Amino acid sequence: MWILSKMIDKRIASYQMDLVQTHYAEVENMYRQMRGWRHDYRNHIQVMKSYAAAGDLKAIENYLNHLDTDLSTVETLIKTGNKMTDAILNSKISLAKARHITVAADAHVPVSLTTAEIDLCIIIGNLFENAIEASMALPEDQRLIRIYMDMKNTQLYISFTNMTATKKQTKEHGRFRTTKGEGHGFGLARIDTIVQRYGGYLNRNSEDGAFTTEILLPQ
Repeated sequence: MWILSKMIDKRIASYQMDLVQTHYAEVENMYRQMRGWRHDYRNHIQVMKSYAAAGDLKAIENYLNHLDTDLSTVETLIKTGNKMTDAILNSKISLAKARHITVAADAHVPVSLTTAEIDLCIIIGNLFENAIEASMALPEDQRLIRIYMDMKNTQLYISFTNMTATKKQTKEHGRFRTTKGEGHGFGLARIDTIVQRYGGYLNRNSEDGAFTTEILLPQ
């Protein structure tokens, strides 16, 4: 039993490290793009000045449209009030947009939380990855993820809803059955474990065309 417990602990530690490294890589890539755009800012101004001097308004319009498209891929989309939450959400939103998934997010999070950063990272990361994966089975015009985060009295409320290509799912032994493989199920189990450890609340609801996860974490 002791050996089995150690094996599980190692697996969990490895899973957490892989997940955190993935999120950090996504965040770093997003901010690398932002730094690159700012570095090129003076060059962009010089180009538009030259077009203005030549009276070429059409060229200026085309250049501004190009810059607007370029900046929209790296801008900070969400400002919740909590920097770590911002980093995770914005990196995942950028990833979703690259996959042509619409994300509607309304998030307000206190600067200071009692929930450990790595735990919140695992929860949000897994919820977002599952939502993105489910969205990819839909036509682009039907892909939608809705996110809501806010304080409800002394608890942090997290809600993720994504459109699905499947009909209403049924639970087996109190849980929705996953068909995505072992890693996917392990991610859901990690969320369950974290919420239980904090004495929180978790509810998953499946309807035709939509799947919702709601979480309350005491703060």
